[in-house]
Amino acid sequence: MRPPTIRDVADRAGVSKSLVSLVLRGSDQVRPEKRDAVLRAVRELGYRPNTAARSLSERRTRTVGVLLNDLRNPWFVDMLDGLNSLLHDNGLHMLLADARLNRRTGQDPAGPLLDLRVDGLVVVGTLPDPASLEAVAERIPVVVAGAREPVPSGVDVVANDDEQGARLVAEHLIGLGHRRIAHIAGYGSVGELRRRSFEATMREHGLADEAVIEPSDMTEEGGYRSTVRLLSRPERPTAVFAVNDIAAIGALSAAEELGLRVPRDLSVVGYDNTSIARLRHVWLTTVDNSSHEVGRRAARCLLDRFEGAGGAGEVHLAVPALEIRGTTAAPAVTSS
Repeated sequence: MRPPTIRDVADRAGVSKSLVSLVLRGSDQVRPEKRDAVLRAVRELGYRPNTAARSLSERRTRTVGVLLNDLRNPWFVDMLDGLNSLLHDNGLHMLLADARLNRRTGQDPAGPLLDLRVDGLVVVGTLPDPASLEAVAERIPVVVAGAREPVPSGVDVVANDDEQGARLVAEHLIGLGHRRIAHIAGYGSVGELRRRSFEATMREHGLADEAVIEPSDMTEEGGYRSTVRLLSRPERPTAVFAVNDIAAIGALSAAEELGLRVPRDLSVVGYDNTSIARLRHVWLTTVDNSSHEVGRRAARCLLDRFEGAGGAGEVHLAVPALEIRGTTAAPAVTSS
């Protein structure tokens, strides 16, 4: 049997094809009883709109491309939930692409999404070449979420206030009595902002000489190796602030292997408040960087651009909060 058509829906509901189209587009120009009749006919017939045909007539695909820098980062899950919820409410669908994989295979990271003619693009995380977005932004609206690199004009940025978040961590650890505090640093603008803010806060408290910076690649293995190096120092730190929750998990593993108990012997703080940090056996003190809100704001920026808002791009920063859990406490012996 042939699939039902919009004509079949119209005949079943006793209305015109144009009115069926209005209902399917969510128009508020249709009387409630007519809308109910159309939706009932759609359900009874099992009608599904011809998306390809509608895209051609509207010159829109009602899809949004989401380019992820790293699919392995759990922070993206909450961010994507916030992004998708608002897009879905507005009749839009997400298409995901892995920028890391595309680069490894020699593709333009955004190329596959552009080939699918997405209506807009959300770039999530740090990209090695933000300038490459310029050509994309000339064709479709672009929003960057969770990164702080410079972007072309007309591209909105939605991120966390990384400087304030790092300050919250340093103030918390100093307030507990820690003096020798190490920071497992990350890369990109986000990593730099967190590191600089940590160093500035330590300096303001007269602890610049006690601050130790250990670079990492922001992975669990990187956090583990950085912590092993830190804890092998003659005067090991009594607290470690990791650039993200993943690196903090590596720090917890290193401390356990070296026979140190957290938080009695070593306090550990992460950043991002991912689902991993909230696991009961981890219960990590971390910075909540409003990932869900970042996603919703990114979606709102994109929707505003769809509605014709032009002009230069803006930077929107979400307010962070410190989630104090079970991995921080006063040092066993106060440092001099």
